[in-house]
Amino acid sequence: MATVSVRYIVHDVDAAIAFYTGRLGFTERMHPAPTFAMLDRGDLRLVLSAPGGGPGGGAATADGRVPEPGGWNRFAIEVSDLPAVAAELRAAGVPVRGDLVHGVGGDQLLVEDPSGNPVELFAPTRDEARLSGEG
Repeated sequence: MATVSVRYIVHDVDAAIAFYTGRLGFTERMHPAPTFAMLDRGDLRLVLSAPGGGPGGGAATADGRVPEPGGWNRFAIEVSDLPAVAAELRAAGVPVRGDLVHGVGGDQLLVEDPSGNPVELFAPTRDEARLSGEG
């Protein structure tokens, strides 16, 4: 059961569902409207909302600003074989931001969902950086 929820604004909810379920191992929890869906992967619930779709997370704020996809904030998914996963995603045409980074806790690579939202693929190189039960 999910214990953490993250909302991503996406241009096309159906394309995002296909990406996250088909490429990153998420399960569709619900998709009650064209502008909204919930997906799960372990303890993570990913809530998808289309910009301007409301009421809800995609709705414009009182000052008229409309949520939009992109940016640099992201969630990370632990993978055990980052080079293999990266090669598979690249072969499928998934956009990649930059090259593999060797960080202090592990290796990471940023890929983009169909709306340009970043997802970090993370392969820990230190035990204390591992997520319990993931990989």
